[in-house]
This record gives sequence, C-alpha cells and structure tokens, in this order.
Amino acid sequence: MDLYQPEIVNINGEEFRVYLTHEEIQQRIKQLGKELSKDYKDKKPIFIGVLNGAYIFLADLMRYVTIPCEVDFLKLSSYGDEKVSSGEVQELKEIDADIEGRHVILVEDIIDTGLSMKFLADKMNRMNPASVSVVTLLHKKEATRYDLQIDYTGFNIPNLFVVGYGLDFAQEGRNLSQIYILQKG
Repeated sequence: MDLYQPEIVNINGEEFRVYLTHEEIQQRIKQLGKELSKDYKDKKPIFIGVLNGAYIFLADLMRYVTIPCEVDFLKLSSYGDEKVSSGEVQELKEIDADIEGRHVILVEDIIDTGLSMKFLADKMNRMNPASVSVVTLLHKKEATRYDLQIDYTGFNIPNLFVVGYGLDFAQEGRNLSQIYILQKG
C-alpha cells in the first residue's frame, strides 16, 4: 500500500514540511502500546479517543496494545476551522460507555493549551472511574496553560501548527501519513 506522504504539502494557502515521518510515528506508538499493556495488565482499560483528530493514532495504538480492552469515542471542539483555540470547549458527542469503576485512558492527538484535555479529564473524573490517564501523540509544552497530568506522550513538539496523521487545518490534511509543521516565513 502506498501511503500519502509528500515532503511538502500546501493546505489552505499555507505550506507545511515533514516534521515526523511515518516510521518515527509508528516506532513511538509501538513503544506506547508496550508501556500501556504493561501498566494496565489485568485491568481491562477503556480507551476513549477524542474525535476527529485522534482516530488514526488510536487505531494504530490499538494494534500494539496486547491486553483486553475496550474503545469508545467522544467529540470536542475548541478550534473550529482556525489555527488557534477559540478558548471554549464544545462537546459534540458523548461517550456511550459507563465508566464508573473503570480504568479510563483518554487518547488525544495533540495537547497544546490543555483546555480541551482539562475539560475532558474533569468531566471523566466526575463519573467515578477507577482511574483516568491521558495519552497524547503530541504535546506542545510551551503552549500549555492549564494544569493537567499527561501520563504518556509520544512527542514533545515546538509551539507551531501541525497537520497530518489525523490532525487537520479546516478539516484538510488528516489523510497524510506523516506529521507536517507549518513553514515559517
């Protein structure tokens, strides 16, 4: 199968270059899958993916998790079609599962300000789970303004806009198999 992975891509008039290759991403996800499998052995966690961005990351992560587990999804929005957060979180789809007494692993594509994940972790904790952990593929430490615990991080990245591998710019670019970073100037 040929993956969509050009060196440079133009999305909505902005030029992006490869930042993380497909191979680098897969290698790190494999490591995360091993860590999660070890840490949650005999706990049957439920992985909750944040749509739309985390669906590719979660699908690949599940292929490396070697323990019994479940998956559910919810959908939040704090960006709309912009490159910066609106500062408000909208819940567009709730989870279907009952998480009371369960080990919950929240799966996010990227954490930048931390607003959405703080909102989500607080919401999940009010549902009386056994535990709540956070795994993110990407973390923009420089941009994080909210106090939150991130238990598993794929890559720490600079505070620049990225697309690809599920991440979008106005709904475009999710199908790229690599992660691209906005070209400066």
